[in-house]
Amino acid sequence: MTQQDYLDTLLETYHLVHVMADKNNCRVLHLRHKELGRDLVVRQLAYPVAAYTTLCDFLCEHLPQVYDVVDTADGQTVLEEYVDGVTVAALAEGGRIRYRQAKKILRGVCHALSVLHQHGFVHRDVKPENVLVRSNGQAVLVDLNISRQVTTAGRDTRIMGTVGYASPEQLGLTQSDARTDIYACGVLLNVMLTGKHPSEQLARGRVGRIVRRCTAVNPDDRYRTALRLARAL
Repeated sequence: MTQQDYLDTLLETYHLVHVMADKNNCRVLHLRHKELGRDLVVRQLAYPVAAYTTLCDFLCEHLPQVYDVVDTADGQTVLEEYVDGVTVAALAEGGRIRYRQAKKILRGVCHALSVLHQHGFVHRDVKPENVLVRSNGQAVLVDLNISRQVTTAGRDTRIMGTVGYASPEQLGLTQSDARTDIYACGVLLNVMLTGKHPSEQLARGRVGRIVRRCTAVNPDDRYRTALRLARAL
């Protein structure tokens, strides 16, 4: 069975609302049940992503629920909860985000990362486009497509991540781990508050010190866990 065969089966009971993304060996579709009106996200991946399989049916309010993972002849298809929200990137277009809201958003991201890290995964792509905010203000971290399991390898074998948010170790210098996501969280917090990368303009006061610690070049100088960062906020 191919990904298209499986999608054709889904389209017997769902209709395509729109294509959410189609790049980097991943196609993301928004489907809606023809009778019940329930929404669904379908991720068609060219390669298997272990995090989706591990977190299938796992409930965390800050991560979209993974309903099913299907291996096909040409990759992997993931059925995922549709999160009705706006990205942090879109929120930031309307101006800088106030600290109170930014703190709530980042704490949600930290709790999502804590779950991933406890299962042995690092997200590696925390950025405004991958954080959705529901109408009640709850943050949801999405897109585990380039997540990886933490191993004892000396360094990452593939350079992955988004420029500006990727930590130095993601450039293949050393092994990425939970502290890699801490780095991106620091950049995210600074961008929410100032609209700029911390290398261009650092947030003021105590928050600036938090950002500086998150984005330390040496991973040992960063917060050790996502929950420690959440408490620091």
